Amino acid sequence: MSRPIKLVIVIPCYNEQEVLPETCRRISAVIDRLISSRKISRDSSVLFVDDGSKDRTWALIEQLATADPHITGIKLSRNRGHQNALIAGLFIADGDAIVSIDADLQDDVNAIESMVDRFVAGTDIVYGVRKQRKSDTALKRLTAEWFYRMMSALGAESIYNHSDYRLMSRRVVECLKQYSEVNLYLRGIVPLIGFKSDIVYYDRTDRF
Repeated sequence: MSRPIKLVIVIPCYNEQEVLPETCRRISAVIDRLISSRKISRDSSVLFVDDGSKDRTWALIEQLATADPHITGIKLSRNRGHQNALIAGLFIADGDAIVSIDADLQDDVNAIESMVDRFVAGTDIVYGVRKQRKSDTALKRLTAEWFYRMMSALGAESIYNHSDYRLMSRRVVECLKQYSEVNLYLRGIVPLIGFKSDIVYYDRTDRF
């Protein structure tokens, strides 16, 4: 029997003190379940990236890491923006597979198990895609549709209704490191890398 994969979940954080304990609780439950079912190894982890928060986000990350060996964190010297914080985490993460997800719990953490299953079956990139936008206002749905059409017209291969909730294999992240652009737009870059990909659909909720 092959060994379980090492999974690292990267979570960029900026002023998330209100939501962080619940985020950690839900993500840790997923990690524990996947370890128990031998889908991931015991050295799998969660990597919180503090993007120069001004509240107690980093102090909470330190407390959580002390209490749980699966929790780790890095603190950026200043606020660099969501994409840069996410990229920093991806490049540091040492997993066989790396999942990125935001801290606000709008994305269903339980979809991670399906992403892992697709990865084990041979998929290098698994996109988390929301099933529908019924909870959005008409204006938000209209601007979202306009955004994807504009990106398509500019040549970007964006995945409709996908944000930055995805799984990538180690070799995909290594290829991502080869891009020399200063400001990487991951939703536009990742589909261009070219490895086998799949989609996991989920219901998106309001920010916790």
